[in-house]
Amino acid sequence: MAARDEILAFADEFLDTPSYPDYGPMGLQVTGAAEVTRIACGVSASRELFERATALGAQLVLVHHGLFWERDTRVIGPIMRGRLEALFYADITLAAYHLALDAHPEIGNNALLADELGIEREGRFTDWGYGGRLAEPTPVSDFSELVQQRLGHVPLVFSYGPELIERVAILTGGAARYVTEAADDGYDCYVTGEADEPTKHVAKEAGIHFVAGGHYATETLGVRALAAKLAEQFSLEWEFVDLPNPV
Repeated sequence: MAARDEILAFADEFLDTPSYPDYGPMGLQVTGAAEVTRIACGVSASRELFERATALGAQLVLVHHGLFWERDTRVIGPIMRGRLEALFYADITLAAYHLALDAHPEIGNNALLADELGIEREGRFTDWGYGGRLAEPTPVSDFSELVQQRLGHVPLVFSYGPELIERVAILTGGAARYVTEAADDGYDCYVTGEADEPTKHVAKEAGIHFVAGGHYATETLGVRALAAKLAEQFSLEWEFVDLPNPV
Protein backbone atom coordinates (compact mmCIF):
# COMPACT_ATOMS: atom_id res chain seq x y z
CA MET A 1 0.00 0.00 0.00
CA ALA A 2 1.20 3.51 -0.82
CA ALA A 3 -0.10 7.06 -0.48
CA ARG A 4 -1.82 8.40 -3.58
CA ASP A 5 -0.16 11.80 -3.28
CA GLU A 6 3.33 10.30 -3.02
CA ILE A 7 2.73 8.17 -6.12
CA LEU A 8 1.51 11.13 -8.16
CA ALA A 9 4.29 13.42 -6.95
CA PHE A 10 6.84 10.82 -8.03
CA ALA A 11 5.16 10.44 -11.45
CA ASP A 12 5.09 14.19 -12.03
CA GLU A 13 8.77 14.53 -11.18
CA PHE A 14 9.84 11.42 -13.12
CA LEU A 15 8.00 12.57 -16.25
CA ASP A 16 9.01 16.22 -15.77
CA THR A 17 5.46 17.31 -16.55
CA PRO A 18 6.12 21.07 -16.11
CA SER A 19 8.44 20.96 -19.13
CA TYR A 20 5.63 19.83 -21.44
CA PRO A 21 2.74 22.33 -21.58
CA ASP A 22 -0.33 20.41 -22.69
CA TYR A 23 -3.88 20.78 -23.97
CA GLY A 24 -5.40 20.19 -20.54
CA PRO A 25 -4.49 19.46 -16.92
CA MET A 26 -1.97 16.65 -16.62
CA GLY A 27 -1.32 14.49 -13.60
CA LEU A 28 -4.18 14.37 -11.09
CA GLN A 29 -7.59 14.87 -12.69
CA VAL A 30 -10.03 13.26 -10.25
CA THR A 31 -9.30 12.58 -6.59
CA GLY A 32 -10.18 9.20 -5.09
CA ALA A 33 -8.91 7.00 -2.27
CA ALA A 34 -5.92 8.29 -0.33
CA GLU A 35 -4.23 4.87 -0.27
CA VAL A 36 -3.41 2.69 -3.28
CA THR A 37 -2.72 -1.03 -3.53
CA ARG A 38 -3.50 -1.63 -7.22
CA ILE A 39 -3.10 0.45 -10.39
CA ALA A 40 -5.14 -0.02 -13.55
CA CYS A 41 -4.00 1.68 -16.73
CA GLY A 42 -5.41 2.26 -20.19
CA VAL A 43 -4.88 4.47 -23.21
CA SER A 44 -7.99 6.66 -22.97
CA ALA A 45 -10.43 7.64 -20.24
CA SER A 46 -13.84 6.04 -20.64
CA ARG A 47 -16.65 4.71 -18.47
CA GLU A 48 -15.82 1.17 -19.58
CA LEU A 49 -12.22 1.60 -18.43
CA PHE A 50 -13.35 2.89 -15.04
CA GLU A 51 -15.83 0.05 -14.60
CA ARG A 52 -13.17 -2.50 -15.50
CA ALA A 53 -10.77 -0.85 -13.05
CA THR A 54 -13.44 -1.11 -10.34
CA ALA A 55 -13.84 -4.83 -11.05
CA LEU A 56 -10.07 -5.24 -10.71
CA GLY A 57 -10.08 -3.54 -7.32
CA ALA A 58 -7.89 -0.63 -8.45
CA GLN A 59 -7.73 2.64 -6.53
CA LEU A 60 -5.70 4.49 -9.18
CA VAL A 61 -6.27 4.67 -12.93
CA LEU A 62 -3.53 5.97 -15.24
CA VAL A 63 -4.34 7.07 -18.78
CA HIS A 64 -2.63 8.76 -21.69
CA HIS A 65 -5.76 10.60 -22.82
CA GLY A 66 -7.57 12.08 -19.84
CA LEU A 67 -11.06 13.44 -19.24
CA PHE A 68 -10.40 17.17 -19.47
CA TRP A 69 -9.16 19.15 -22.49
CA GLU A 70 -9.02 22.89 -23.03
CA ARG A 71 -11.03 22.69 -26.25
CA ASP A 72 -13.95 20.85 -24.63
CA THR A 73 -17.07 22.34 -23.09
CA ARG A 74 -17.10 23.00 -19.35
CA VAL A 75 -20.68 21.69 -19.16
CA ILE A 76 -20.97 18.28 -17.48
CA GLY A 77 -23.24 16.48 -19.93
CA PRO A 78 -24.54 12.90 -19.67
CA ILE A 79 -21.36 11.26 -20.99
CA MET A 80 -19.02 13.12 -18.65
CA ARG A 81 -21.44 12.67 -15.78
CA GLY A 82 -21.48 8.90 -16.32
CA ARG A 83 -17.70 8.77 -16.34
CA LEU A 84 -17.37 10.85 -13.20
CA GLU A 85 -20.04 8.84 -11.42
CA ALA A 86 -18.12 5.63 -12.19
CA LEU A 87 -15.01 7.12 -10.59
CA PHE A 88 -16.86 8.55 -7.59
CA TYR A 89 -18.76 5.32 -6.98
CA ALA A 90 -15.54 3.30 -6.71
CA ASP A 91 -13.50 6.06 -5.01
CA ILE A 92 -10.91 5.85 -7.83
CA THR A 93 -8.24 8.45 -8.55
CA LEU A 94 -7.67 9.35 -12.20
CA ALA A 95 -4.32 10.65 -13.43
CA ALA A 96 -3.45 11.48 -17.05
CA TYR A 97 -0.07 11.94 -18.71
CA HIS A 98 -0.07 13.03 -22.34
CA LEU A 99 2.82 14.89 -24.02
CA ALA A 100 5.22 14.27 -21.13
CA LEU A 101 4.62 10.53 -21.54
CA ASP A 102 5.04 10.76 -25.30
CA ALA A 103 8.39 12.45 -24.82
CA HIS A 104 10.02 10.52 -21.97
CA PRO A 105 13.36 8.99 -23.07
CA GLU A 106 12.94 5.82 -20.98
CA ILE A 107 9.24 4.94 -20.81
CA GLY A 108 7.76 7.28 -23.42
CA ASN A 109 5.60 6.05 -26.28
CA ASN A 110 8.06 7.20 -28.93
CA ALA A 111 11.20 5.87 -27.27
CA LEU A 112 9.63 2.47 -26.66
CA LEU A 113 8.18 2.16 -30.15
CA ALA A 114 11.53 3.11 -31.68
CA ASP A 115 13.16 0.35 -29.66
CA GLU A 116 10.46 -2.14 -30.65
CA LEU A 117 11.06 -1.39 -34.33
CA GLY A 118 14.83 -1.68 -34.11
CA ILE A 119 15.49 2.01 -34.69
CA GLU A 120 18.73 3.29 -33.23
CA ARG A 121 17.70 6.65 -31.83
CA GLU A 122 19.92 9.49 -33.04
CA GLY A 123 17.96 12.48 -31.77
CA ARG A 124 14.64 14.15 -31.26
CA PHE A 125 12.01 14.53 -33.92
CA THR A 126 9.91 17.49 -32.76
CA ASP A 127 9.86 17.95 -28.99
CA TRP A 128 8.28 14.54 -28.32
CA GLY A 129 9.32 12.02 -30.97
CA TYR A 130 12.54 10.38 -32.09
CA GLY A 131 14.42 9.81 -35.31
CA GLY A 132 17.10 7.30 -36.10
CA ARG A 133 18.46 4.54 -38.29
CA LEU A 134 17.53 0.93 -38.87
CA ALA A 135 20.26 -1.65 -38.36
CA GLU A 136 20.22 -2.29 -42.10
CA PRO A 137 18.33 -0.86 -45.09
CA THR A 138 14.89 -2.46 -45.22
CA PRO A 139 12.11 -2.61 -47.85
CA VAL A 140 8.93 -0.84 -46.79
CA SER A 141 7.00 -4.12 -47.07
CA ASP A 142 9.25 -5.76 -44.47
CA PHE A 143 9.17 -2.72 -42.23
CA SER A 144 5.37 -2.53 -42.39
CA GLU A 145 5.15 -6.20 -41.48
CA LEU A 146 7.38 -5.54 -38.47
CA VAL A 147 5.07 -2.69 -37.38
CA GLN A 148 2.11 -5.03 -37.60
CA GLN A 149 3.90 -7.73 -35.60
CA ARG A 150 4.95 -5.35 -32.84
CA LEU A 151 1.65 -3.50 -32.53
CA GLY A 152 -0.86 -6.20 -33.41
CA HIS A 153 -2.51 -3.77 -35.82
CA VAL A 154 -2.46 -3.69 -39.63
CA PRO A 155 -0.84 -0.35 -40.52
CA LEU A 156 -2.02 2.04 -43.18
CA VAL A 157 0.91 2.53 -45.54
CA PHE A 158 1.52 5.13 -48.24
CA SER A 159 4.64 3.86 -50.04
CA TYR A 160 6.19 6.86 -51.71
CA GLY A 161 9.74 6.80 -50.34
CA PRO A 162 12.95 5.15 -51.53
CA GLU A 163 13.21 1.43 -52.29
CA LEU A 164 15.03 0.80 -49.01
CA ILE A 165 14.33 2.53 -45.70
CA GLU A 166 17.34 3.66 -43.71
CA ARG A 167 16.18 6.59 -41.55
CA VAL A 168 12.85 6.63 -39.69
CA ALA A 169 11.06 9.34 -37.69
CA ILE A 170 8.47 8.36 -35.07
CA LEU A 171 5.74 10.44 -33.48
CA THR A 172 2.94 8.31 -32.04
CA GLY A 173 -0.76 9.14 -31.94
CA GLY A 174 -2.44 11.77 -34.11
CA ALA A 175 0.54 13.47 -35.73
CA ALA A 176 0.07 13.09 -39.48
CA ARG A 177 0.65 16.82 -39.95
CA TYR A 178 4.37 16.34 -39.25
CA VAL A 179 4.99 14.19 -42.33
CA THR A 180 6.35 17.18 -44.28
CA GLU A 181 8.78 17.97 -41.47
CA ALA A 182 9.98 14.37 -41.51
CA ALA A 183 10.62 14.56 -45.24
CA ASP A 184 12.37 17.92 -44.90
CA ASP A 185 14.62 16.42 -42.22
CA GLY A 186 15.75 13.71 -44.62
CA TYR A 187 13.87 10.71 -43.24
CA ASP A 188 12.86 7.90 -45.59
CA CYS A 189 9.86 6.86 -43.51
CA TYR A 190 7.54 8.51 -41.02
CA VAL A 191 5.66 6.43 -38.42
CA THR A 192 2.69 7.81 -36.53
CA GLY A 193 -0.72 6.66 -35.36
CA GLU A 194 -3.20 7.81 -37.98
CA ALA A 195 -3.50 9.66 -41.27
CA ASP A 196 -5.35 12.86 -42.11
CA GLU A 197 -7.24 13.14 -45.37
CA PRO A 198 -4.47 15.14 -47.14
CA THR A 199 -1.67 12.85 -45.93
CA LYS A 200 -1.56 10.53 -48.95
CA HIS A 201 -0.77 13.24 -51.48
CA VAL A 202 1.56 15.10 -49.12
CA ALA A 203 3.61 11.91 -48.66
CA LYS A 204 3.58 11.27 -52.41
CA GLU A 205 4.76 14.76 -53.28
CA ALA A 206 7.37 14.75 -50.51
CA GLY A 207 8.74 11.34 -51.53
CA ILE A 208 8.46 9.69 -48.13
CA HIS A 209 6.91 6.47 -46.80
CA PHE A 210 4.06 7.08 -44.37
CA VAL A 211 3.12 4.33 -41.90
CA ALA A 212 0.13 4.76 -39.59
CA GLY A 213 0.23 2.05 -36.96
CA GLY A 214 -2.98 3.10 -35.19
CA HIS A 215 -3.48 5.94 -32.72
CA TYR A 216 -4.47 3.50 -29.98
CA ALA A 217 -1.93 0.82 -30.92
CA THR A 218 1.04 3.19 -30.98
CA GLU A 219 0.19 4.58 -27.55
CA THR A 220 -0.24 1.50 -25.37
CA LEU A 221 3.46 1.18 -24.57
CA GLY A 222 3.99 4.30 -22.49
CA VAL A 223 1.10 3.99 -20.07
CA ARG A 224 1.96 0.34 -19.46
CA ALA A 225 5.57 1.26 -18.75
CA LEU A 226 4.51 4.06 -16.41
CA ALA A 227 2.23 1.74 -14.44
CA ALA A 228 5.02 -0.82 -14.18
CA LYS A 229 7.46 1.86 -13.02
CA LEU A 230 5.13 3.11 -10.30
CA ALA A 231 4.22 -0.41 -9.21
CA GLU A 232 7.90 -1.27 -8.84
CA GLN A 233 8.71 1.96 -7.03
CA PHE A 234 5.88 1.60 -4.49
CA SER A 235 5.46 -2.21 -4.33
CA LEU A 236 1.99 -2.19 -5.92
CA GLU A 237 0.08 -4.46 -8.26
CA TRP A 238 -0.90 -3.22 -11.70
CA GLU A 239 -2.82 -4.27 -14.78
CA PHE A 240 -3.30 -2.92 -18.29
CA VAL A 241 -6.94 -2.76 -19.39
CA ASP A 242 -6.92 -3.38 -23.13
CA LEU A 243 -9.87 -1.75 -24.90
CA PRO A 244 -8.77 -2.06 -28.55
CA ASN A 245 -9.67 0.74 -30.90
CA PRO A 246 -9.30 0.39 -34.69
CA VAL A 247 -8.34 4.07 -34.99
